Amino acid sequence: MSTTSADVALHAGVSRATVSQVLNGHSNRFTPETAARVLRAAEELGYQPSTAGRMLRSGLSDFVIALVPNTTFGSNLQDIFGTVTDMLSLQGLTLVLRLSTDSPSSLDAVLGGMRPRAVLSLQPFTDVERQVLADRGVPGFDGSVEGAVNLNFVVGRLQAEHLIERGFRQLAFAHLRDARQDPFGDDREAGVIAASTDAGLQPPAVIGFGVDLDSAGDALSSLQAGVGVACYNDDLAITLLNAATARHWRVPNDLGIIGMDNTPLAHVTAPRLTTVSYDLAAVARATTTAALSALGQELPPENADINLRVIPGGST
Repeated sequence: MSTTSADVALHAGVSRATVSQVLNGHSNRFTPETAARVLRAAEELGYQPSTAGRMLRSGLSDFVIALVPNTTFGSNLQDIFGTVTDMLSLQGLTLVLRLSTDSPSSLDAVLGGMRPRAVLSLQPFTDVERQVLADRGVPGFDGSVEGAVNLNFVVGRLQAEHLIERGFRQLAFAHLRDARQDPFGDDREAGVIAASTDAGLQPPAVIGFGVDLDSAGDALSSLQAGVGVACYNDDLAITLLNAATARHWRVPNDLGIIGMDNTPLAHVTAPRLTTVSYDLAAVARATTTAALSALGQELPPENADINLRVIPGGST
């Protein structure tokens, strides 16, 4: 049986009204001793205030909605949202995951029904999403800061620079082409183009395919032997690696391949996939810290370095 505010009041020797006011941030209306007694009683009894009650009083819930992008993050999503869940929980907030959709009315309905404190997104909000958030008065955080470094551009440049260091003088960039989104592909392609230009190479070829051998094989047919391919992510890189094997291309002699995300499957390919890694927890902390700070929660400073780096493998 769960503990009620009446139990806390009885344990602390005060009225339920006093318990309600103290636990809702109005301790200044009582003596420090009374407020401390209420808080101690609530802690000793393991009292959890009613979310529904707080919603009625404040007009806001304790929910923070995270939009899960319709893209390929694999097992990394669990690591990212696990960190976000823990950080929010320490601040008395509850994470709710919601799949992103193309329907602004669907997002509007969720915001109206749940009345969340904030909405987090791992990819930039669309203009329509920003308008829905503004209309509802709900703050949104997608990690974008005006003037900040474009990390996806850096990812593409890092991939290309590694391929160039390994001796590849012709490069290509592979976009994801299927029902899921490729929200970071254009910026990563731009990074590959910039690195190629700086190295005096010809502009990279641009290909696109889905996570299936047929479309990867078709894309491979458009390339010449000796090319180094920077792939949108590890899913594409592993698909291209298998398509190359099926067509008897030698990796890395005929084809260099580098992925992105350092997923578990990247470690079990033959040859082992070269990929780009980053600190998932740091990415989650950065976005969540920005949201909590804007909501008035003071947090200790965190190391913002996401440790973006190449994990060398046999595919380059």
